[in-house]
Amino acid sequence: MSDTTSAAYGDLLDRVGRLSNVSHASELLSWDQQVMMPDEGTPARSRQLSALSAVRHDLLTDDELGRLLDDLEAAGLDDERRAVVREVRREQERAVRVPTALVERISAASSEALTAWREAKAEDDFGTFAPHLSELLDLKRRYAEHVDPDRDPYEVLFEEYEPCLPLDHAEDVLTSLREAVVPLVEDIRAADADLATDTFTGTFAADRQDGLMRDTLDALGYPWERGRLDVAPHPFSTGTTYDARITTRYDEDDPIGALLSTVHEFGHATYTLGLPDDAYGTPLGEARDLSIHESQSRLWENHVGRSRAFWERFLPRVVEAFPGVGDPSVREAYEAVNAVDPSNLVRVEADELTYHLHIVLRFEIERDLLRGDLDVAEVPAVWNDKMESYLGVRPETDAEGCLQDIHWSHGSFGYFPTYSLGSVIAAQLFDAAAADLEGLDDLIRAGEFDPLHDWLTDRIHRHGKRFETNELVRRTTGEDVSADAFVDYATAKYGELYGLQG
Repeated sequence: MSDTTSAAYGDLLDRVGRLSNVSHASELLSWDQQVMMPDEGTPARSRQLSALSAVRHDLLTDDELGRLLDDLEAAGLDDERRAVVREVRREQERAVRVPTALVERISAASSEALTAWREAKAEDDFGTFAPHLSELLDLKRRYAEHVDPDRDPYEVLFEEYEPCLPLDHAEDVLTSLREAVVPLVEDIRAADADLATDTFTGTFAADRQDGLMRDTLDALGYPWERGRLDVAPHPFSTGTTYDARITTRYDEDDPIGALLSTVHEFGHATYTLGLPDDAYGTPLGEARDLSIHESQSRLWENHVGRSRAFWERFLPRVVEAFPGVGDPSVREAYEAVNAVDPSNLVRVEADELTYHLHIVLRFEIERDLLRGDLDVAEVPAVWNDKMESYLGVRPETDAEGCLQDIHWSHGSFGYFPTYSLGSVIAAQLFDAAAADLEGLDDLIRAGEFDPLHDWLTDRIHRHGKRFETNELVRRTTGEDVSADAFVDYATAKYGELYGLQG
């Protein structure tokens, strides 16, 4: 690499580093808004976030950055540097088409919508949130039109969260899941099986749940010197390789919900923490995007946290924290955390099977909203109709229905499919890990999580954005992103649990 090219690449890294730091500062303010900010802080916080979004947009659309990318694309870079240029170019090309004022307005509107959503959910009043949702939809349509006026706006926005997989690939995965899950759920409904769903009944104090969550994170290997655990209305993880924070929530009637949620967010955090320190501030130090990020959380939640081996190890900890549960067997605990409940209304509390029908419902609604095929005022009724059609249950309140998720208050249209994409990738990765790590179930049973963590770091985390989604999955598993591994896993697991004929 010539001295001129080396200098240009160094300049690029400096500029990208500033972009990254502005983004992380914005994320930290958002974390604070959801976790610690006083109730009356919204007017100032919306302006702060709006200002940071404008600064970042201006940095990304600077003419000199474009010239640097042009020069470097023509230079003879190695694979890693080409990947950095590719990722910055992808984002820069979208950004230059969008006016800074629109980016700023979207950020401010999202901050205002978050507060309105909280109030609407607490008061079970969709009307409080509806005008904010309408505004965000309008702003996001305008955003998509600026990026590419000739394409479906939903497809354009989906690329914000999964830029490497075409939308039709994602739709094929969702279709495969729906076609497999719906009949499997019907078979489970008809099955003559009596699972131990009452294993963890009672009242479980939030402070004791918090202690159990911290013990669990200790056991999984969460490094507290680079993270923290807090409570938020909607659990999430955010941060950097130096500071990856987890939030959860506590329901005193359901300690297992908090446990699985915490393990889920640990999966996100361990991915963030597994990114290379020396690549911080560059695409090589950033997660591949949300489908891969979600694969990490779903792998730890479902393939580890819901496994029989995990409960052989952790059931004594739960009993010690909550002696009122008595002396359940490992089988009873395993059945309780894996029971299928189509009547459950809440996505974040759904079993791993019906979960995907919750995703399909949201995907269809937000797609139709953006395309103008559905009016905002119709959302509660359409939501309830789809719940009844897909899951056989109808929400009695909007708080349990269309107001349950935080995503639309962020303007995150196109996000939901990444949850199902992450789940199918998790199944593919876990199969590959089990083939490489002899006795993986025995390791989990023994509480030895480092081999799995190290395997994931080597195969996924350390690469950052060097490889695109499908290439990363193919390099690790030998297969393209597909629902097949999840369908095989779910069919075998729930066939055994419910005594279904193979």
